[in-house]
Amino acid sequence: MIDPIVLKGFRDSLPSEEIPKKNIERKLESVFETFGFVPIDTPVLEYESVLLGKGGGETDKQIFHFEDNGGRKVAMRFDLTVPFARFLALHHSELPLPFKRYHIAKAWRGENPQKGRYREFIQCDFDIVGVDSAEADFEILSLMYASFNTLGITNLTFHVASRAIFNEFLEKLNVKDKSIEILRAVDKLRKIGDAEVRNILLDITKDEETADKIISYITSSEGLNFIETVEKIESLIGGESENVLRMKTIYSYLKENGIDKYFVYDPSITRGLDYYTGIVYETFLNDAEQIGSVCSGGRYNNLASLYTKEILPGVGASIGLDRLLAALNELNSPLAKDNKGANVVIFYSEEEKDKAVKTAFGLRTKGLATDMYLLPNKKAKAQYEYAEKLSIPYSLQFKDDGYLVKNLKTRETNMIKDIDGVIEICR
Repeated sequence: MIDPIVLKGFRDSLPSEEIPKKNIERKLESVFETFGFVPIDTPVLEYESVLLGKGGGETDKQIFHFEDNGGRKVAMRFDLTVPFARFLALHHSELPLPFKRYHIAKAWRGENPQKGRYREFIQCDFDIVGVDSAEADFEILSLMYASFNTLGITNLTFHVASRAIFNEFLEKLNVKDKSIEILRAVDKLRKIGDAEVRNILLDITKDEETADKIISYITSSEGLNFIETVEKIESLIGGESENVLRMKTIYSYLKENGIDKYFVYDPSITRGLDYYTGIVYETFLNDAEQIGSVCSGGRYNNLASLYTKEILPGVGASIGLDRLLAALNELNSPLAKDNKGANVVIFYSEEEKDKAVKTAFGLRTKGLATDMYLLPNKKAKAQYEYAEKLSIPYSLQFKDDGYLVKNLKTRETNMIKDIDGVIEICR
């Protein structure tokens, strides 16, 4: 017999885990569509040349790539953004611009698995392409807020920064040519702390004063609100710039719409992927920060230009569904426990098969999620174990000219005369 093992970093998903996931996906899709975003899809496999070198050195090491049966060098997508850039290069003439898309699908990275982080994971992406403006940046931020608000998650903080402003600061320090290495070092701040990041910066810049100034910059938000931090950053780079002005405009939109309290300007946020060029952000649940960011992204104005001469600036975000569920489980959130399948299951005898089929059909036609236990005459214990494993809250049995409906949690029973009465109790 073959040993039924699963690869490290991959996992099976039982109904009790998959149902909450699908419930969240459906809610997110509804919110995305409310904002005018439309769905797309891209292949799991891309040519290796499409993916390699797009996310950065560390990401390249994590990409699953191999030679297929036709001798082609192929790779599995490591996120949904790079394939989207390739998609735009191929289809931009068929699409309206600006183009708003969402894409909920799996991606793969060969990284070290840990809580909330797997080698196979689901991303829920939403992007706006074809416009470079504060309004587009704000729309993504407001959609991030709306998505979590719809899920009932409000104890969270969106950490916002700007790579463009940080690059202005690095230019002032005369280390702009080392920006990629510096950004990657700063991105590790939450994991390894100030002192270790300073050591890495010192190794990169070979100058203690420069390393200290960078540390001062990325920790400059301590004790300050969003706009106070932006103004302090403004002084550090030597005065107002177009990028600072955009950040002030974005903040004004957050404030005008009453959601500014959920956002902080955090100069330490740089994001690990190389393709970001402007605003960047990460999202932390306040009671589960140790899980890491559950929604991240930013502006990437040059990514599509790797595949086309068309100018297609983009901005977007991605909710990491597996990490979000890991955090919700840690917090014992009802969202992670919402694993109910059908509303009611029909138990019946051999003689009642026709009646059971007709009743199930009638209940489903009226919109009630209904299951049939397809092994009639089984003992009650087997029937109830079936319902319990699927978290079905009600059972239905035939009694005289009506229906006996039982609440399987409280064991309370009700005699119901018609299907409409069953629906009223079980919905």
